[in-house]
Amino acid sequence: MSAASVEQPFDDEPFSLTAIADEIMERHPGYRVEIIGGHLLVTPSPDAPHARALTGLMVPFLAAGLHGEETEVLQNVGLWLPTGAEDYAIPDLVVVDADIDDHFVENNAYDPVCFRLVLEVTSSNWKDDLKTKVGAYAQAKVPVYMVVDRKHQRLHVLTDPDGSEYGNHRVHAPGETVTLPDTIGAEVTLDVEQIIKAGQKKAN
Repeated sequence: MSAASVEQPFDDEPFSLTAIADEIMERHPGYRVEIIGGHLLVTPSPDAPHARALTGLMVPFLAAGLHGEETEVLQNVGLWLPTGAEDYAIPDLVVVDADIDDHFVENNAYDPVCFRLVLEVTSSNWKDDLKTKVGAYAQAKVPVYMVVDRKHQRLHVLTDPDGSEYGNHRVHAPGETVTLPDTIGAEVTLDVEQIIKAGQKKAN
């Protein structure tokens, strides 16, 4: 999911970004607020095609046995980021170690050490998922980052985090199948066309 970047509005006020994020969420129920690189990213509720793509993506992960004793497949779980003192992201979908509860940091976010894969389905501001979050997740050393790019109808798979970027970035088009690294805990093969189609609005 993507969002519009919002600068901190009170330069001289003794408010933390976390406090401002909490206030935004209180005033606008359903909105998602993340802090990346000292900037607030505010995202409205997803549309039905976004949710449909996300639900469809869960199926192969669950079928591969990734939601069990060793790993779990979860949605909207906070990931603590090393990019700033208050930084955290809320990926659309994650594959995490089953002991994630032992890695709680604060503000409903967890240590990135227990994340094996993070996945975003783009919304209106797709550049955040394809640029801003790439660097943040790489710095957090998340092994696999996937982006369902609904605007350009592509599936991005990034692996081998190195500093603020990923060493391997592959872009897949409809008609291709993608087998994810087995480091996530099981072999998962995805049909790109099926995923992209699920994320598009249904014809009337």
